[in-house]
Amino acid sequence: MRDVERYPVEGPNALWQVYRTVSRFKAVRNFIFIQVARYCPSLPLKNWIYRRVLGMKVGKTTSFALMVMVDVFFPERISIGDNSIIGYNSTLLTHEYLIKEYRLGNIVIGSNVMIGANVTILPGVTIGDGAVVAAGSVVHKDVAAETFVGGNPIQVIERR
Repeated sequence: MRDVERYPVEGPNALWQVYRTVSRFKAVRNFIFIQVARYCPSLPLKNWIYRRVLGMKVGKTTSFALMVMVDVFFPERISIGDNSIIGYNSTLLTHEYLIKEYRLGNIVIGSNVMIGANVTILPGVTIGDGAVVAAGSVVHKDVAAETFVGGNPIQVIERR
């Protein structure tokens, strides 16, 4: 089970009420900087934006490939260890807005982790040190250290 905080809402669906949970200014500012980072060819500059502007915890020599989309509303809930790679066009979500509730959860990615291209990581997930996530996977639960997972939903392919 993912480690998420649940917040019930009254009235229209939770996404319709998004600006009760996050300010418009924060959402617009984060969106602009995330778009700059998505296309930025400089890895040190990307990491500077993620750390200093968005408040993420990003380890040394961690690499974000082109087009990675981090959570617009709560990027500060993302933590990534040293020397990890986040693959092309991957999405890291720390929120879920549903009909009757919204959910928030941290994403914790260890050191020396390889995330393949087009991976979606859902809120409340921890990925252990040395893990590998195959391209196109949906990470809906924790991944143990030194484990190779893949698929939608993920399944263990190999433990090292």
